[in-house]
Amino acid sequence: MADKTAGDDTAFNSLLSAESTAAPRDTGTPLQSTSGRSTPSKIQQPKPQVLANRSGPSAILVSSRQKGNPILNHIKLLPWEYADIPADYVLGATTCALFLSLKYHRLHPEYIYSRIKALAGKYMLRILLIIVDIPNHEDSLKELSKTSIINNLTLMLCWSATEAAHYLELFKASENAQPTAIRTQQAQSYKESLVEFVTTPRSINKSDAASLISTFGSLQNAINAQPEQISAVPGWGEKKVHQWCNAVREDFRVENAKRVKAPERSPVDAGENTTGSGKMYETTEAAMYLAEAEGRSQLETQKGPLADDTPQQAGYAEEVSDGIAAALAKLRESGG
Repeated sequence: MADKTAGDDTAFNSLLSAESTAAPRDTGTPLQSTSGRSTPSKIQQPKPQVLANRSGPSAILVSSRQKGNPILNHIKLLPWEYADIPADYVLGATTCALFLSLKYHRLHPEYIYSRIKALAGKYMLRILLIIVDIPNHEDSLKELSKTSIINNLTLMLCWSATEAAHYLELFKASENAQPTAIRTQQAQSYKESLVEFVTTPRSINKSDAASLISTFGSLQNAINAQPEQISAVPGWGEKKVHQWCNAVREDFRVENAKRVKAPERSPVDAGENTTGSGKMYETTEAAMYLAEAEGRSQLETQKGPLADDTPQQAGYAEEVSDGIAAALAKLRESGG
């Protein structure tokens, strides 16, 4: 029994010595070095996201001149703040707006011109926001339209403070908008162009276009098909067949747009008109000749006769006097 106990102790001691010489287990805590310092674990920090730098403030800048303007009570979608600016409103780095009331413009017409001069070309898009608060505004708007064209202003009309505030918010919200937001979507492939062409009639949709092309195989066959054949296409009723046939078979030129011929005139009327116009032309020419001759005679009377008149000038004077006599004769004939 004692020998068995001694053997078990020997086996247990050998197991302990094997565990002590084995590699240490990873307990999740940093290991202690011989110097007593802990080795820090490397943690990879995420990189911050790069944000687009905006060139202008996010709020609408309002001049102190606009204090008390009811427009400010209706700007609710975007923040605004007072600032020392030459314009009334700054809606972006290159956009500004001047506010004008037509009632105030009639009392102080020089105000807007001094405000435009103060801008001095600082902004690319310069808006003249006008509120129409008078009944007879045609003459004032005509004058301001000419002023806007000369001074590179964009004229915007509104009839209420709410509408004016909406325009300001819209221009500010579209500060960083791309031009593709208002650009028409164009077909990029032949399939899209084909569907756009087939769906030109109002009652035909995209699924109808797909069934039509898949049935006939090509657009040419669909155009040359008879109404009976088109009515066999799934989803095509009598109304769609009628609109499609009219769209592909009608002429491009509208009947009402044909040129109307002028009524033919008889030779007698034409001769009378020609004679009358000839008389009128002769009378006008004689009157012009007479007026020119009278002007020359008055000029010579004021200057007096010159001693060094050449023979060419004397001959020209005789010719002018003969022309005056002929012009007087023509005027008498036309008057008689």
